[in-house]
Amino acid sequence: MQAITPFLWFDGQAEQAARFYVSVFKKGSKILDVSRYPEGSPGKPGSVMTVSFRLLGLQFVALNGGPEYSFTPAVSFAVSCKTQREVDRLWEKLTKGGGKEVQCGWLEDRFGVSWQIVPEALPKLMGDKDPEKARRVTQALMQMKKIDVRALKAARDAR
Repeated sequence: MQAITPFLWFDGQAEQAARFYVSVFKKGSKILDVSRYPEGSPGKPGSVMTVSFRLLGLQFVALNGGPEYSFTPAVSFAVSCKTQREVDRLWEKLTKGGGKEVQCGWLEDRFGVSWQIVPEALPKLMGDKDPEKARRVTQALMQMKKIDVRALKAARDAR
């Protein structure tokens, strides 16, 4: 059992969101359990209360808790991507159906959850030993929504 489990509060969309995330992060991802509100509980009896699911080996729980709380970008999930193709695929899937592109690799999916889709090359490019190259990479990054490694490398190598 993992020591910390992200617990996400939804307003009636917990199962829909969990199924969406499992479809996006296919490998190592699946619905583990769906529990329902019993008689005498705060929720409608028989409606989905929680959904336990796994994304890339990490367990999450989604709760249909009601409209009292909503997501903010103050908490986000950073996803490390090996390739630009993976960045592009995740970006497209997570923004589809009402998601919003934000800045510097951040996006908000249609459920309001914030994600950072980050290529593994980014820390190395931003941490270049040449401060001028690192500055150019950072300036280029600040102009991006979805991160483009090729454009960051071009900025680093510009003269």
